[in-house]
Amino acid sequence: MSRIKIFDTTLRDGEQSPGCSMNLAEKLQVASQLERLGVDIIEAGFAISSPGDFESVKSIAELVKNCSVASLSRALEKDIDCAWDAVKHAADPRIHTFIATSPVHMEYKLKMTPEQVIERTSAMVKHAAKYTSNIEFSCEDAMRSDPDFLVRVCDAAIKSGAKVLNIPDTVGYTTPGEMRAMIEYLVRNVPDSDKVEFSVHCHNDLGMAVANALGGVLGGALQVECTVNGLGERAGNTSLEEVVMAMHTRPDLYGELPRIDTKQIYRTSKLVYNIIGQSAPNNKPIVGANAFAHESGIHQHGVLANKSTYEIMTPESVGIQTNQMVLGKHSGKHAFSERLKELGYELTDDQIIDAFGKFKELCDKKKTVTDGDIEALVSNTEVVDGKYKLVSFDVKTMGKVGVCSSICLKQEDEFFEEKSLGDGAIDALYAAIDKIVMPPEHVLDKFNISAVSEGKDTLGEVTLKLNCEGKTYSGRGLSTDIIEAGIMAYLNAINKLMQ
Repeated sequence: MSRIKIFDTTLRDGEQSPGCSMNLAEKLQVASQLERLGVDIIEAGFAISSPGDFESVKSIAELVKNCSVASLSRALEKDIDCAWDAVKHAADPRIHTFIATSPVHMEYKLKMTPEQVIERTSAMVKHAAKYTSNIEFSCEDAMRSDPDFLVRVCDAAIKSGAKVLNIPDTVGYTTPGEMRAMIEYLVRNVPDSDKVEFSVHCHNDLGMAVANALGGVLGGALQVECTVNGLGERAGNTSLEEVVMAMHTRPDLYGELPRIDTKQIYRTSKLVYNIIGQSAPNNKPIVGANAFAHESGIHQHGVLANKSTYEIMTPESVGIQTNQMVLGKHSGKHAFSERLKELGYELTDDQIIDAFGKFKELCDKKKTVTDGDIEALVSNTEVVDGKYKLVSFDVKTMGKVGVCSSICLKQEDEFFEEKSLGDGAIDALYAAIDKIVMPPEHVLDKFNISAVSEGKDTLGEVTLKLNCEGKTYSGRGLSTDIIEAGIMAYLNAINKLMQ
């Protein structure tokens, strides 16, 4: 079997998930990590959908050097032209165009006949071929399409210049056996199918996206489209970490392994969760807190005797450190820098200096600084040009009256101070911040607190989401003082909102 390519659409399909939008700086950060992870193709966005999307696709295309960068486009000339303008400076640019092929989509959404869809496919792939030979064509809602009609559409796409044919389960309707059978049928019946690569793109509405994608691979698909943490519309997409580790765990079934550096999986997952203001469910496969935990006495006994009794992969294989190294306030920058390298971080000199400064500050607050603390510090970077930064704060309980807060913020060289009452410390402090910043009316949708490591002096991590006019802004804060972490998370989100 040929090596399976990993097509990552976290920055396109994943970002379409409610509450998962990212700004340009965050998208560039994710793109750089995806390149480090080793994905073959990054779908950077839908260039024509907005000026912001165009700019992010263009910026990612100019940044990434070690993998292909694609933009999605409808089967329309203006979409394809815009997609090419966005990706043309990439090291390996790809145009990814699509049209629906299921009876329900053709009749009610496109209002086109099957023959018109074939004509449009041929014309638009030919138009894309004027720019590049790296063309992917997708049959939207393929798994509810007539197989013989799919053969005709795929044939037209190949003859017009497509090199990759994507067969999506757009609504998460199919089963693994059906996906495998469909790919096998197309491989057998599409003329010149040996000259293209078939791809699968599965949604998780029935909880089978990963299984369906793997079914497609067994049927002959050579590319899997997926997202970090399975992000995506509705119930999400095929989870990159799950499908990759399934292939690594069962090479007897799936053949040559993807080029993914699996030791970067956990870091990639954590980065994306941090940016969107979420955390992995404890039982999330591969990256959840319980993925390698064993509470049952029988399981514990087996693992102690031989890990393979109950573990089919190791935490280290996905980048989770189990041999925690303790650093302290007497550790120097060299030792700190070397530990970052051992943990898999590639930072610039300026980034190391910044992280080391945060590390020293933390050493004054905590008795023990673990790898988990260091990883949290490094990943807690400001991914928006901070208009307002925290200088100081104070809270006082006032009995039945509530809490009185005072806060000082800094914007460039100007300082602002305000006071406010509230039902609790967070309520009062956020009200004081709003007096200074005066943001548009918004709602605090989510507020989560978690501990980074063990102990009463652990770093506390606050993630939250604000909703303003239907758009979500995430924020994250990190501190041994949970109130301070809450302030930093709110400021992070407010700064994004005010951009």
